[in-house]
Amino acid sequence: MEIRNLGLTDYEEVWALQLRLVEQRSRGEIPDTLLLCEHHPVYTRGASSKAPVPPLLPHPLHSVERGGDLTYHGPGQLIGYPILNLTDLGLRPRGYLRALEEALAAAVRPLGIEASALRGFTGLWAGGRKIASIGVAVKGGISYHGFALNVDCNLSPFSAIFPCNLQPDQLTTLAAHLGHSLDAAEVWRRAADAMLERFAAPVLAA
Repeated sequence: MEIRNLGLTDYEEVWALQLRLVEQRSRGEIPDTLLLCEHHPVYTRGASSKAPVPPLLPHPLHSVERGGDLTYHGPGQLIGYPILNLTDLGLRPRGYLRALEEALAAAVRPLGIEASALRGFTGLWAGGRKIASIGVAVKGGISYHGFALNVDCNLSPFSAIFPCNLQPDQLTTLAAHLGHSLDAAEVWRRAADAMLERFAAPVLAA
């Protein structure tokens, strides 16, 4: 798996990059790829969302192909977009969602956070509050879109919406849960390592 650290980026730029990579992966021109980034403030809405869009949102809104509902992305949030051949990995979409939750839980465990999925929801929860959202799309067996892990982000933009049909105060960050700031680079590194461990295809000897 190739990992690309894109830093702080515009949502539209990385959205377009994902679409190109999906086509390249489907043709076998690139390996499985994980994009890691942060976004300038933006709201996104999944294709199946029936949630009403509040008027006068403070940041741009994009309706995209992923599953899931209306949410917010911004600085201090680790965004991961895995471009994976799920067929090669032996995964179906539902199993892939569970595997993403497991990988994120493994990533934050060394930081002192015991996080898990909550029955009836997609994503990751700690102390009764949501710390990671997951919304994916699959085209021709190739995954795109992905996860958003709240590391140390400003949660106030969530108050303008009902994020994934939740109350804004049901969300938290890793830093708030722990009660202290975090080394963002360490979180990114642990997330990349956990994704590699869970999704990197084994190299078979000739």
